[in-house]
Parts: sequence; C-alpha cells; structure tokens
Amino acid sequence: MSNYSLAEQVLTLAQQSGAAAAEVYCANAQSQPVVFEANRLKQLESSTSEGMALRLWVEGRPGLAVAYGAVEPEILVAKAKAIAELNPPEEIELYAGPSFQGEDPGHWFEPTQLIPWGQAAIAQILDHYPEVLCGLTVECDRETSLLLNSRGFRGGYSTTGLSASLGVEWVRGEDFLGIYDDLDSQGARLPDCQTLLDRIFDHLTSAQDHAPAPLGVMPVLFTPKAAPLFWEVVEEAMSGKACLEEASPWSKRQGDLLLAPNLTLHQDPHQGDDYCPMDDEGMATQAFALINQGIFERMYCDRRVGRQLSQSSTGNGFRTSLGRYPSPGLVNLIVTPGNHRPAALQGMIREGLMVDQILGGGGDLSGDFAVNVDLGYRIHQGEIIGRVKDTMIAGNVYNALKKNVVLGEDVRWVGNYATPSLLVEGLSIVSDEG
Repeated sequence: MSNYSLAEQVLTLAQQSGAAAAEVYCANAQSQPVVFEANRLKQLESSTSEGMALRLWVEGRPGLAVAYGAVEPEILVAKAKAIAELNPPEEIELYAGPSFQGEDPGHWFEPTQLIPWGQAAIAQILDHYPEVLCGLTVECDRETSLLLNSRGFRGGYSTTGLSASLGVEWVRGEDFLGIYDDLDSQGARLPDCQTLLDRIFDHLTSAQDHAPAPLGVMPVLFTPKAAPLFWEVVEEAMSGKACLEEASPWSKRQGDLLLAPNLTLHQDPHQGDDYCPMDDEGMATQAFALINQGIFERMYCDRRVGRQLSQSSTGNGFRTSLGRYPSPGLVNLIVTPGNHRPAALQGMIREGLMVDQILGGGGDLSGDFAVNVDLGYRIHQGEIIGRVKDTMIAGNVYNALKKNVVLGEDVRWVGNYATPSLLVEGLSIVSDEG
C-alpha cells in the first residue's frame, strides 16, 4: 500500500471513530552517504526512515500519536484518541485551502558517481599537502512530506539534494589545525568543488604561522561560515511565538529601528538548495521581508500563533519532529549583501580579529554570547599576520548589530542562511595563549 493510500485509510478511520477533525502527516527520508576517512574510502551506506503522525480532535480535545516504519491504522487511531482524553479542549487549526503537489527539482546521484568525485577532491589536497588527513562525506538525500486533513486538503512534495562536508586535519608537533567546510547542491550535475578546495587552501596557507591574539575590545570580521552566530539569535528574536510569549526582546517592537540601517533580512523559499513550497500545515511558503533597513517589519508565524497575534499565518509552521506540533520556523534567512570585497573588509581593520570557525553554542534570546575561536586570525594594519590559539570572543548580538556594521559582497549559503562576511565593532577578545 502506498503512503498516500495508507494516510487516507488512517484519516478515514479517525473520522469514523468519532474524531471531529483530523490530519495525517507523513515524512520519509532516504540518504546515501559516501564516507572517506584518513584519505581513504571508509564506507558506503544507505538508510531510509519513514513515519506517520496522526493529530485528531475529539470533543475539541487534541491527541497526537506517531508510528515509525510499519503502521497499524487501528492502533495509531486508538493511541491518538487515548491521548486526546488527557488534554484540555483547544481550537482546531486545520488548513482548508486548495490541494498542492510540488515538483522535485533535485537529482539523485548514485555512489558510483560520488566516489570518483570525492577521490578527486582529496587527491588535489594531498598533491599540495601530502601530510594532512582528509575526511569527506558526500551524501545524496531525498525527503518527502505528505499532508492530508479532514477539511479536504491534500499536499505533498519531495526534495533531493547533494551535500559534501570536508575536513582537513594537520598535526605538526603539538600544533593541531582542523579546517572544515561544506558544499550543497541541487543541480542535475555534480558540483564543481574547486570553490570549496580554494577556501581550504587559503586557510592552509594563512594558518601556518601563529600570532598572539589582540586583547581587549576590538573589531572582529566574521566570514560567512562564522556569521550565523548573529543570525541564529536574530531569527529566534523574530519568531512570532517568542514575541507572543514576550520572550523576545523585540516583542511589541514591530516598526521600530532595531538594527543598523544597512541590514535587510528576508525569507525567500525559492532561493537556496532546499526546496520547500509548503509548510507542515499545508500553507504555501512565501517570500517576505523581516528586517528592512534595520526596521523590524514582520515576524514569522504558524496558523495558531498567527491567530493569537490577530494576523494570518506566514506559511512558517514546521514540525521539529513527527511527535511535535507545528511551530514557527523559517525556511531560510537571506541577508542582503554590501559591496565590499573580503580583502577590503580586512583592510579596514587596524588591529583586530578575523573568525572563520567557532566552538560551542552561540547566544540565546538575551543576545549575550561567549564562544571559543576554533579558526581565527589576527589582523594588523589590514593584513593577516597569523593564526590565533586559545582565544575567546564575547559580546551581545543586538548591541553589535546596532552599531556600524560593514557587509561584504561574498554571499554564500551556510545551512539555511545566505550571508556575506560582516565586520562588527566592540567585541571583547580574551586569550589564554601564553
């Protein structure tokens, strides 16, 4: 039986058993990674996972039950009804719009295509640095979402993509250097990995010499790979749920100038490598501005939060897992770039730091952060003079982004963020190197 037929059967059975409303959400994932360790092919593996979540309302009381693998419709419905008996009544949130079926723009690659790609990338690194150890995972994956509900909505889509994670480790005496980078693609051809390799080579060259960290309150240049330290906090602050609960410092601040005037942030589900035409409630995802020239224009929300805020859903209701209710989440976050080359940003720093990799978690909703620099460089008179060690940076995201922020033109995707480099002022730098 197909997933669609099984989902229809579960939905029908839930209604026949007395549920006033119900929805069935199915998520299937297939992945096929090729793993290289210590410069050699280590393993080929494939994995599949599938699960179904039933949410129903009996006398207004919600119940949510999940099944993984083989699904027994009667058992799933019985579990959901039993859970509903334990919950207080709530308003039913189901989408009644037109049905939708998306087209997967991606392409599936077999291991026979991925192995030579990985071998060629590693060989190029070893030609220049034969003493390093390379780890590389090249993975093709496909995710499928299907949603049916008792108000007539039927929707689904699949997305197929390729990702590569490359790590290069270099041990010289007591000095350990680890450089890590990623590449994502959704095209029908294997991506050209030269851009990824060029970034690795740049770091291998710049990181060979050490320099003491500059101490005190300094300007810090964040490469696109490190910039999500800021955007993760900003994303959470713009959540309709966080604003509704007044957990965000930006609650009731829509329309206010909260960041530097050259900062514009928006969502566009049609950009990037992740195809996401609808959210997990069936709403169409959409492009819209969140921050416009520093002004907090719009928060993102799901159906329930939107109703509580007296506004419509922005199509951002997503489940963090099958056993969770939809909650506000961004498809992606795109930062409008500036017009400065990375070298020009570096040249603006008389004394400071450039950060490419960090260790540990970032800031919370307060905006405060203190992170260890995993890969960073001291800048003196606009030039990199060496890699810093045992260094930490601390500050507040909101304060830093209110000041003079300078943006690069070098936008790249880092996870779900499209971000350029950014130069911020007033961060504290401390170091134990000595």
